[in-house]
Amino acid sequence: MEEWREYKIGDICNIKHGFAFKGIHFVDEPQKYVCVTPGNFGLKGGFKNDKPKFYNGPIPEDYILHKDDLVVTMTDLSKNGDTLGFSALIPEDKNYIFLHNQRIGLVEKLSKEIDKHFLYWVMRTYGYQRYIVSHSSGSTVKHTSPSNISSYTFKCPIIQDQKSIASILDNLDDKIEVNRRINENLEQQAQALFKSWFVDFEPFKNGEFVESELGMIPKGWRVDSLSAIADYINGLAMQKFRPLDGEAGLPVLKIKELGLGNTDINSELCSPSLISEKYIINDGDIIFSWSGTLMVKIWCGGRCGLNQHLFIVVPNNYPKWFAYQWTRFHLDNFIRIAKDKAVTMGHIKRGELDKAKVAIPDEESLHKIDLLMTPLQQKIISNELESRRLAQLRDTLLPRLMSGELKVNEIENVL
Repeated sequence: MEEWREYKIGDICNIKHGFAFKGIHFVDEPQKYVCVTPGNFGLKGGFKNDKPKFYNGPIPEDYILHKDDLVVTMTDLSKNGDTLGFSALIPEDKNYIFLHNQRIGLVEKLSKEIDKHFLYWVMRTYGYQRYIVSHSSGSTVKHTSPSNISSYTFKCPIIQDQKSIASILDNLDDKIEVNRRINENLEQQAQALFKSWFVDFEPFKNGEFVESELGMIPKGWRVDSLSAIADYINGLAMQKFRPLDGEAGLPVLKIKELGLGNTDINSELCSPSLISEKYIINDGDIIFSWSGTLMVKIWCGGRCGLNQHLFIVVPNNYPKWFAYQWTRFHLDNFIRIAKDKAVTMGHIKRGELDKAKVAIPDEESLHKIDLLMTPLQQKIISNELESRRLAQLRDTLLPRLMSGELKVNEIENVL
């Protein structure tokens, strides 16, 4: 068996600083060029582009990124180094060209002894990430530098084995990304169907309409409020319900966890024996954050306890998608209300749920649209759960593969 050799990152590559693109050229309107920032890095590494930073100005050619370029973030926007030093591979995207912005490092001049994708996974290991955070500077915003990253040492096998290890981990990430794209498309389909039926009333355009609080609606339909179609149950101040001695606690679902889509080792714990079952969240539940960062999501992050400032939305004799889509429909207005009232942390009051009106169809029409919407929502949930399982498998395999504890041929049947 080949012995693993030790390398220092600075001895096998160069890390190039990004360019200081001027703020006056950043625009809100979609553009071809997007600057890569720390916001493009996932909380366990990897690339995301959910909030593109569009650029419309001079383009220095030396700072255009290309498919499969390996980049690292040298500034973390959280307060605890959540993404500091993390790695990402630039994807191929027909809609955008990515730019090498400041505070982002580009790995270049890589040694032929090291596979780029293997180094990418080195930079996603816990040991690497803790090393970078421990050598960071700054109190409110943490920073690292090319020299800090270059000083990290790691061990690896011959390049053929590096490629095999990276391929396994890449394949898991690729499957997760495929699911994400499928779900993005399914969500768009669901929203388009909802708009067609409940906003534009397209299937009923040749039928009879009547006046209502929402304007003209199909005859036989009625108008009510969000609070009438579902119970919005607020969570508890979970710091009052810590796990008992010897009790395995439940992770607490807070706004942070809702935004991430999962809990982690840093999530607080609560006692399942001290709280009512109605405050315990399961996969497929609708969660509405009504304070701070307002959002509505179908939770697929596992069993947990619901913290205050979050509602679990429990439909009253209506399908889950119906309560979810109508809550989501009113979300933009809720965000405006919260922003207008914000002093420290914007929020909405329960009375806004009474004011938010919904169009409720007759039983036959609801049944017809349910046959279309429920399968879409079930598929979205199924894909999310599969991605969670794949991510857990990836995170379990990562340290064992990267240390040599687990050999590639020992896990072929697992995948």
